[in-house]
Amino acid sequence: MNNRLKGKSLLTLLDYTKEEIMDLLNLSIKLKNDKKAGLETKPLLGRNVVLLFEKDSTRTRCAFEVGAYDLGMNVTYLGPTGSQMGKKESIKDTARVLGRMYDGIEYRGFKQETVEILAQYSKVPVWNGLTDMYHPTQILADFMTILEKFGKLEGIKLAYFGDARNNMGNSLMIGSALMGMDFRAVAPKAYWPNKDLVAKCEELAEKSGAKITLTEDVKSGGKNVDVIYTDVWVSMGESETAWAERIHQMEKYQVNEKVLKNAGKKAIFMHCLPAFHNLDTVIGMDIYKKFGNECLEVTEGVFESNQSVVFDEAENRLHTIKAVMYASLADQI
Repeated sequence: MNNRLKGKSLLTLLDYTKEEIMDLLNLSIKLKNDKKAGLETKPLLGRNVVLLFEKDSTRTRCAFEVGAYDLGMNVTYLGPTGSQMGKKESIKDTARVLGRMYDGIEYRGFKQETVEILAQYSKVPVWNGLTDMYHPTQILADFMTILEKFGKLEGIKLAYFGDARNNMGNSLMIGSALMGMDFRAVAPKAYWPNKDLVAKCEELAEKSGAKITLTEDVKSGGKNVDVIYTDVWVSMGESETAWAERIHQMEKYQVNEKVLKNAGKKAIFMHCLPAFHNLDTVIGMDIYKKFGNECLEVTEGVFESNQSVVFDEAENRLHTIKAVMYASLADQI
């Protein structure tokens, strides 16, 4: 069918309609099924994309690279020291150079303004792989996973525990508002999303039938929900000195066995990863030595439970990111 998303960038889900998001999710499911059935083609053979990473990543980089190769494209990866963008060359000038050489640009870094400048001046589709404000490709993978587990998005109750003002809290609230879901930010009041963004999501919710709730109450916020979601308490790029204050403020909002039981037996646990659920990481061990915490935002028992779908989410990063690139660049999908 004709592709109404051709040429469209993905900077934030606020730029998309409910119908466009469903187009991407349905395409993601098709691409996943085709890959597993050995029916893949290379519809974008010979196209070129560049990945600009100011922040390192496992899932985002791998998903963009494998997705691009699956579609027949060539990939250039430029890591934190791989380009002169913002150092010897302005973001605007970098955008105009890359737009002459590549069919699409992915950016993962800090300022939302950076990805917006890239889109404005490159004149090719630009995809937000994460900024301090938004993480739209992760939300597509999350929603694909929820569709696989529950068969719907409308009416799904999702409780997000922890720092709800970060890129994941923001993006899950936006996505929920667009898709008619029941979103609960379960967090200290100081960590609730920005008031202007909440107001925008409430406006979207009036049209979609969604619900937006901000609460400090762990029990009521997570009672009988379909999805319990959390993320790291200190985001990438923040100072290590933030850990002491954040642990003190967030310990009450840890996703543990009590929280999961309160959600119910049918609830699933989600996390965008990486997660600090044991002492098997350098940072995890360092936190333990300093503060005595064997786990942080989620316990090992919840993370490894049958209700945890975190690796389904991780796999679905590939299929949804592939769908985003395909929809941005193809005439027909």
